[in-house]
Amino acid sequence: MAVRQADVVLVGGGVMSATLGMMLRQLDPSLDIVMVERLDHVAHESTDGWNNAGTGHAGYCELNYTPETEDGDVSIDRALQINASFEVSLQFWSYLVEQGILPEPESFINRTPHQSFVWGEKNVEYLRRRHEKLSAHHLFREMQFTESPRELEEWMPLVVQNRDPMERVAATRVNHGADVDFGSLTRNMVEFLETTPNFELMLNSPVHYLAQRDNGRWKVRVKNQLSGEVQKLEAGFVFLGAGGGALPMLQKSNIQESKGYGGFPVSGQWLVCQKPEIVKQHNSKVYGKAPMGAPPMSVPHLDTRIINGEPALLFGPFAGFTTRFLKQGSVFDLFGSVRSTNLRPMLSVSRTNMDLTRYLIGEVFQSHSERVASLRNYFPDAREEDWRLQNAGQRVQIIKKSKDGRGKLEFGTEIVAAGDGSLAALLGASPGASTAVHAMIDVIQRCFGQRMQSPEWQERMKTMVDSYGQSLVDDEQLLNKVRERTLETLKLQSYS
Repeated sequence: MAVRQADVVLVGGGVMSATLGMMLRQLDPSLDIVMVERLDHVAHESTDGWNNAGTGHAGYCELNYTPETEDGDVSIDRALQINASFEVSLQFWSYLVEQGILPEPESFINRTPHQSFVWGEKNVEYLRRRHEKLSAHHLFREMQFTESPRELEEWMPLVVQNRDPMERVAATRVNHGADVDFGSLTRNMVEFLETTPNFELMLNSPVHYLAQRDNGRWKVRVKNQLSGEVQKLEAGFVFLGAGGGALPMLQKSNIQESKGYGGFPVSGQWLVCQKPEIVKQHNSKVYGKAPMGAPPMSVPHLDTRIINGEPALLFGPFAGFTTRFLKQGSVFDLFGSVRSTNLRPMLSVSRTNMDLTRYLIGEVFQSHSERVASLRNYFPDAREEDWRLQNAGQRVQIIKKSKDGRGKLEFGTEIVAAGDGSLAALLGASPGASTAVHAMIDVIQRCFGQRMQSPEWQERMKTMVDSYGQSLVDDEQLLNKVRERTLETLKLQSYS
């Protein structure tokens, strides 16, 4: 059986692999790249518009990125980091639009104001402090705060309509927020890659075998689900960007850096409304505070979405407990991921997160009426018959071994790379897709470090991402320059 030689194998047909493939193609058009996907088309698991827990994460409205500290202050460091990372994504997408690689921006990104909404004295004061701290920084300078009933009615009519007038409420707003259909974005990128030389897409082809040869190259075997044919691949670099499927494959790689990692799978569901007369009354992402014990990905939000060109309102996500790592995975995924190196961390996390487990199981058994009752906190006039339940994607939160050998549950994303730079995997969930470009730059720097230092790659990277090598958190002038370009190119300007 012939072995297909390649420079790069991308495992998974989602936004991470597509972004890395696109960036490598721009850096070196001669690279031979193979993308393998277990399903019959790309962007169908976590990247799909219906499966994404949130789109356009920029730290503007997600309150879990700005936790309240013990002394009553508000920590904004993570929000600054996420916002700067999203700005990097906007720059890369702008470059692809300008080059004609991506179609009209409206096909994958649309201006959708980002808003936070809270009620009750304590929460209103928290939101006020959050606004004061964030708006003092140039990344968030355009954030508005209001308690005015008139402004609130203008900003989010469905949310404040028929609400108790005696209840104290407040909101913040950033007009140039975005809704991103990562499914459409990814499909467009892969379609372009398929038109370039030295790129091959293998669908219906899950990875069955992964091992490193003595010469440092990786042997990868995939089996076509339709024909039963086994294809042998060999590559100098492998990227595991398969969402929840990345952890089991990272374990198969047996690299030292994979030891101690485990996964905590969480499922999700949405309430969806596609009635035009309701959908047209709400054009924003409205995020609130998560219930006690809820994981960060379960921060409730009433979301305007444009999925495959069609508008919809989504509320949720409602989390749930699962043992699957992928939406179309196996109920044995969790058990199959247990190793001697991660058993103690996983048991430690299960003991110390019983409240979370109880919360997730409780979410599973909610009735439609109970879910709509939660929705009425954000849309008081919501009627049960206008909303249907839609299954979202799976998320696998990272369990990481701490210094004492116990485990810690991480809510975020993390790159795990082999010491020799020959393999990398992306683990975790939120903020995920919105920071894909920043994450893939990290992969390139760690795994193609020598080539990245060359003048050619430095110049090409700066062409793709203006701010490469500089800090948008620290440099206000640079932020203003790149944001002016991206808002215009991607048609996200605010005229209100």
